[in-house]
This record gives sequence, C-alpha cells and structure tokens, in this order.
Amino acid sequence: MKPTYQLSRDELLTNVDVTQGLSAEQAADILQKNGPNALSEGKKKSVLSVFLGQFADLLVIILIVAAIVSMLSGNVESTIVIFAVILMNAVLGTVQYVKAEKSLESLKALSSPRAKVLRDGVKQEIPSSEVVEGDLLLLEAGDMIAADGRIVECASLQVNESSLTGESTNVDKADTEISADVPLGDRINMVYSGTLVTYGRAVVLVTATGMNTEMGHIADLMNATKEKKTPLQVSLDGFSKKLAFGIMAICALVFVLRLWQGYGQEGILLDSLMFAVALAVAAIPEALSSIVTIVQAMGTRKMAEDNAIMKELKAVESLGCVSVICSDKTGTLTQNKMTVQDIYADGRCMNPENMTRNSPAQSLLLYTAVLDNDASVDGDKTVGDPTEACLVTMAQRASVGDVEELRRQHPRLSELPFDSDRKLMSCQCEIQGKRIMMTKGAPDVLLARCTSIAMGDTVRPINDTDRAAIMAQNDAFSENGLRVLCFACKEHEKALTAEDEQALMFLGLVSMVDPPRPESIGAVADAISAGIKPIMITGDHKVTAKAIAQQIGICTEDGIAVTGPQLDAMSDEELDEQLEQIAVYARVSPENKIRIVDAWQRKGHIVAMTGDGVNDAPALKKADIGVAMGITGTEVSKDAASMILSDDNFATIIKAVEGGRNVYRNIINAIQFLLSGNLAAIFVVLICTFATLPTPFAPVHLLFINLLTDSLPALAIGMEPSDRTLLKKKPRPANEGIFTKKFTVSLLAYGVLIAAVTMTAFLMGYRTDAATASTMAFATLTLARLFHGFNCRSERSMASVGIRTNLWSIGAFAAGVLLLAAVLFLPFLHGVFEVAAIGAQQVLTVFLLAFAPTALVQLVRMVRELKKDVKNS
Repeated sequence: MKPTYQLSRDELLTNVDVTQGLSAEQAADILQKNGPNALSEGKKKSVLSVFLGQFADLLVIILIVAAIVSMLSGNVESTIVIFAVILMNAVLGTVQYVKAEKSLESLKALSSPRAKVLRDGVKQEIPSSEVVEGDLLLLEAGDMIAADGRIVECASLQVNESSLTGESTNVDKADTEISADVPLGDRINMVYSGTLVTYGRAVVLVTATGMNTEMGHIADLMNATKEKKTPLQVSLDGFSKKLAFGIMAICALVFVLRLWQGYGQEGILLDSLMFAVALAVAAIPEALSSIVTIVQAMGTRKMAEDNAIMKELKAVESLGCVSVICSDKTGTLTQNKMTVQDIYADGRCMNPENMTRNSPAQSLLLYTAVLDNDASVDGDKTVGDPTEACLVTMAQRASVGDVEELRRQHPRLSELPFDSDRKLMSCQCEIQGKRIMMTKGAPDVLLARCTSIAMGDTVRPINDTDRAAIMAQNDAFSENGLRVLCFACKEHEKALTAEDEQALMFLGLVSMVDPPRPESIGAVADAISAGIKPIMITGDHKVTAKAIAQQIGICTEDGIAVTGPQLDAMSDEELDEQLEQIAVYARVSPENKIRIVDAWQRKGHIVAMTGDGVNDAPALKKADIGVAMGITGTEVSKDAASMILSDDNFATIIKAVEGGRNVYRNIINAIQFLLSGNLAAIFVVLICTFATLPTPFAPVHLLFINLLTDSLPALAIGMEPSDRTLLKKKPRPANEGIFTKKFTVSLLAYGVLIAAVTMTAFLMGYRTDAATASTMAFATLTLARLFHGFNCRSERSMASVGIRTNLWSIGAFAAGVLLLAAVLFLPFLHGVFEVAAIGAQQVLTVFLLAFAPTALVQLVRMVRELKKDVKNS
C-alpha cells in the first residue's frame, strides 16, 4: 500500500465529503475504536515501588535499628509502636504520591489544546484529543497542528516543522501529488502533529492520530526525561544526611558516656543502648518529609484553584524569589478582546452604530470588514483572530445583518492571505454585478497604494492634503494606544496577484483597542509593592505598547520604551546600563526576549517570563519561571513552561507569587516547629546524660510526640492562609538556605525555653520516682510543643494574626491534647506508652509549665508590636 503522501487526489478522497466532513456519529465511532488523539506516557512507578521507596532514607533506617534494639531488649510494645509509625509514614508518602499523580492528570486536562474541524458541514472547535482519522482539520496562521494529515485545499500555507526536522525555516506547503519516495521534510502535501502554521490557510484530511503520528514515533524519547529534585528537596536531603550523621555521632558519645558512668552495673549495656535509641528518636523529625510534600501539594492545589497550574514543584519555591516579571501585553495585561472604538470615513470619525449604508464609502468599508475576513460566527461566538473577530462584531453593531448569509451571497472568487511582508490581505467578491477587490492592512502601507478616495457619493483622486489628514488621524489613534487598520478597494475582473494591490480607492480607517484587564492595574501595583519589577514585552508598536503600559502603571511618563531593532543596536554594556529604566520592549524577536532575560539574570535577579507562541519557548526555558498561557498558548509553549495560567491573566501571576511566598513561609515555619521541639528533647536527654540522671524519655514517648502530636500542628501550620503582608516584602534571595541567622537564633531560643520547662517538670517528678519524672517530662514536652504550634504560625502575635484565621491549628491542638489525655488517663495505655499515673496537682503543674514558653513568646511579640504602633503613630 502506498504511503499517504503518494496517493492521488481521487484515491485520497474516496468516501470523503469535503463540504461536510465527518458526522458526529462517525467521529464518535472512530474515537471509540482508535482511542484519543494523545501520546502515551512513559512507564510510571507502581504503587508498590513507591511504597518501598519510602524506606530508602537514612533517618528511617535509624528508626528501624531503634525498633530492632527495642525488640532485643524485650520491649515489644515500643517495637510495635515504632514499626507502626514507620509503616504509617510510608503509607502517607505513598498516598500523597498517588494523589499528586491524579492531580497532574486533571491539570493536564485543564491545559489541553484545541483544534478546528468541519463536522456535519459546520466549523467546530474541539479538544485536540477528540480529533480522529478522517476529520477535516481547518488550519490558519498560529494554529498548532493536532494530527498528521494530507492537504486537501491550500492557500499559501507555511508550516514550521522544527519540532520534527530541526529545520527552523518555514516550509511552503501545497495540495500537490508526489509520486517519488521523499524524506519527511520534503513531503510538502502533508502536515504533522505538533508543528505550527505560520502563514496561510488550509483544509487537511487527518490520516494519523496519537501514537501513529510522526510525533508519536519520538514520544518514547520524550518520556525518558528524568525528574529533577527541587531546591528545597536538595536542601532538605542535605539537612537529613547531616542530621543523621550528627545523630549517630551524638548517640555514640551518649552511649559511651552512659557505659562509663554505669560501669560494672548489671544491664548497663542494654540501658545505655536504649538511652542512645531514645536520643536518636528524639532528634529525627520523622514526619518532616511527608509534611513538606503535603504543604506543597496543598499550595499547588490552591494555586490551581486560582488559575495558576504549577507543572513543577520547584516553580512554587522559585516564585517566592521572583524579582522581575517580563509579561506579554496581549491577553495577559489586556483582555485579548479587540473592540472597535472609532471609524474614520467620509472625512470624519464615528462609532459603528452611527455608520450608514447610504454612504458608498461606509457601505464598502463594512463589506470589506466582513468579506475580507477569516473569522467565522459560531452561534453567539466569533471564532478566529481577535482583530478579525472584532471587525465582524463591528459590522453586526452597524446592522449589516447575518454575517454568514452575507458571505454566502458574496463568495470569494480569489484571495491573497495576509503576510508579514506585504502587511495586507485581499479578496475578490462580486457586489452588485461587479467584481470588487477588497483590501485591508497597515495604514502606512495601504495608503501609499491608494490613488483615489471615496467621500460620500463621490470618488476623486487622493491628494497630499487628504494623505496628511488621514495620517494625522492615524497618529492620533496610535498615540492613544489604539491599533489601526486601513481599508481600500477597486474594481478588478481577473484573479488576484500581489501586484494587483495598487491603484486602490481609500475607504477609511478603523481603530481598535485591546483594553487593559480591570485587575491589571491593581496587580501591577501589587507587584511593585512586592519589590518586583514588571516589564512589558510585546510584538506591538512602540507607541501603542507604551500607552497601554502607562495606563496600567508599568511605565511612567519618562519611562523608556525600546524597540527590537533599537535593542539589537545596543551592546551588552549599554543594555546593562539602561536595563533598570526600560519598562517596555516593543516589536521584539525571540532572540531579543532571551537577551532581556539573560541581562536581568546577570544582575542576580530571578526572572519570570510569559509567552504563548512556539517562538516564545526558548525564552520560557531560559527564564527561572516560564509562564505559558492556558487559553491562547501553543502546546510547545506549555511544554517549555513551568507554570500555566488557565485564564491568561497577569493578576494570576501576582496571586501565584503570593501563593509561592506563602507555601515557602509555611514550610519554613513547619520545619522550625518540628526542629525546635526536637532540639528541646535533645537538650533534655543530654542534660540528663551529663547529670547522670535516669533516661527522661522512652523511645515510644518521642515517637508519639514526633508522629502524632507534632504532625498535626505542623500540617496546620502548612495550611496557614496567605495575607497581604507577603506582598509588602522584598523577594527573598534565591540562594538563601533554610538555616538563616534569624531562623537559627529563633530555633535555639525556642528549644532552650521548651527544654527548660521540660527539665523542670522532670526534676519535680523525680522527687517521687523515675517513672513519674519521665511521665511529667513527656507530658510537659508534648503539651509545650502543642502550644508552640501557635507561635510558629506567624512571626506576629496571635492577637495580631487572629487565632481563628486558621481553624486547622485549633483542631490540631485539640486533637493533640485529646491524644495526650488518652495516654495519661486511660490505664490500658500506660503499659504501651510507658507512663505512670499522675495526680491532679501534677497535671496542673504540667499545664502551667507547658504554657509558660508560649505565653512568654506571645508577650514579647505584643510588646514589640505595641512599640512599633506607638512609633508609627
């Protein structure tokens, strides 16, 4: 059987109706038979391998050793509890992995590309995954091709096939027949999935979908990409290793000291070993890894709800460091809904509602706006380029009637599609018995090709005064940030060629605006307040771009706007010198975008870059945070990005920055909570060692604290809601580690305070006996850490934050207290958790001692805030 590209047109179109396409029923049957038009993914980890992987951690191995030591010592209860805790941790990690995988699948669905097809004779826009073999795919400039196919109709189609062939130049396509065997790059009558239409239009018969496409053949290579660890993960892994080795060293020292202190005593070896085990368990933050994962997962879910889809966890962390946002204008800062503002025709300005069909100039302008236009009407929606769609809306506002009916009455006889070299688009239709060539395009280009002008009922030669008045009006429109199209026509009998776009009759100008999103102004102000410099990068004209940038606050009156050619003329030194002052880059190339990102990165900034096209992909990869558009973005740009905006909105980036800062802050606070409590336990164990006192805690005590009463408050801290103060702080340095000076000082202070009250409780209980001492120390440490959870929610006092702003923390505290009460007051648990019965007075002592550190911390914070308020007033 011959390859598809070698089939004759008759062979190709057997049983194909090019005017109707597939019916809905046929498409559904083929979809069910062949499956969705999607690439299969690489082999995923099984649930079992994920579960077993949870044990491949040095700290977990230390815990397993501790459990074995407990078992050898005959302490079965402790052994069961330790193994139960390790198992629970592994199950928790596995469940989170599975949930993350499911979330990723749902996020992929949110960002799926779309395709235009002809079905049942109607142009439809459907998810590309629903495209099937036999569909008629309708392509136009800017479309990402959804499947492999053979060209049936073609109008100057050019395709960028660099994703398949590596060749960056566009390929001219044609609906021709090829009989010879030719390589993929020379099959000019075929188009391929994943490539980009850069010019022209075409109708394509889909011949392969999913893994049967050329892109499917290389999908296995794409699936082989390995996941990278995030900076926080790397930092935590390093911390875990250092902690593990430090624990082993201290445990060895404590073990030797206990042996030396009790030399000659019966059972001293086992006693010393158990003491060392207790210290190991005290030092290891068993739930840390799971808590960090859960907090990040919760943060990414919240961001997804706010329309920011995080493809990579590292993007969450990096967001908190972003100091420069390079944003596209169209659709991100603006609404991407071009709206006609004013029409200049018959020598005056008017709005669409005031246009009249009695004026030949205005009537022909409306005909041109509708007929020389590729946008289509689908019910209440217009499908196609936003500029062309707004011209259709303008004609409807001017009461031209049914647009599609007008096109059926005046079908195109010939056409010249728009291209960036001519900056014009022309078509030929028959109107009132005459063949009319209608042209629209850039005012400066089209006006130069006009030799006459329509004014009311008359047509006369155009003169210099006319040209000056038209260009003055064009400049006035442009200075107000409006985009302007010029319209012209002439009688022309023959099929069109580019040489025919001369000797035209000027009809008028149409000014359009893509208005700023209402929320953009506030979002830009928030970005500046957060120490982030917003920059506009656009392919639009410099005057238009600067006008919009001034409206939304990116550019001041004396701010600098630079064009792509001006940027090309600058040396790196000149760019570095002016970089901080340039707020707008207009008419830029992909290479310009990369250079802008690189210049800011050289200055040590973390850069976020938005983009939606294939040509944006290099800059998105170069940026620290690549941000793709979920609605208008091509699949290539989404693949290159680390974050996708499902609403294409600049304000969403600022929300995501706030969310990223909040996730990082909550993780750091949770880590501080876990480590300060563990540090307190280590201090108590070391003091007892050097003071030759009995073991203050059994291993099961510390496991109970670390995994039950500590995990819940740590998770609650991770749920702390964002607040506006986060956007009033400067971005944190990218190389800032967890253990900053401020973090370390706070950690030591909290650790010492909790250790002091725990040691006090131990000594008071020791007056009775060692078992009571251990129980009071355990109860005080547990309750003190539960209270300490409120300290770690924020750097501010609870009076300022509001205790009810995070109900999870109240729930975690209550659950922890109930668990502690069960251990202390239910006799059948005394043996399992190695506690002694204590009286009401001892319980009151435990409560007062446990509350003391939190009361002191809150008091200091309130005094500090009061002083600050007095100073500000």
